[in-house]
Amino acid sequence: MHEKDMQPTPLAWKVVVDAEDPHRQAEFWAAAPRYRIEDNGALIERLLAAGAVEERETVEFQGHRAWRDLVAVRHPDDPFAPGSDTGLGRRILFQRVPEPKTTKNRLHLDLHSALGELDEEIARLEELGATPLHRVSRGGIEWQVMTDPEGNAYCLH
Repeated sequence: MHEKDMQPTPLAWKVVVDAEDPHRQAEFWAAAPRYRIEDNGALIERLLAAGAVEERETVEFQGHRAWRDLVAVRHPDDPFAPGSDTGLGRRILFQRVPEPKTTKNRLHLDLHSALGELDEEIARLEELGATPLHRVSRGGIEWQVMTDPEGNAYCLH
């Protein structure tokens, strides 16, 4: 095989969202697209035992030890690292920041409901803490603009 025929390996990526309360955001964003919250407890326990991290960097969350300032959600069917439960595919990481959200998002997620189930999904997401902003209808396509519990806008199609 010639060097010019080899394709470079694609880079892995994740979406990172700043949050006042990363654990609340992870609960919402795991439930909204039916993802799962990563359980980094085993990794954290190993790092604590080795003296690599301090207790104050962790919290109890959903019955296991978690990072105080970081938590991720991942697609349940994607690969993950067995020793840490860290997703190796579609993933959203929430990181604590000291400042509140102040302006419009420059990036947002779109969720897609099953055909004919837009209203049911809007109701489900409202129960999870979302706020509907406005309905859009263009060219025969309809979607709902909503915000998550911290005011980040997203669209539900």
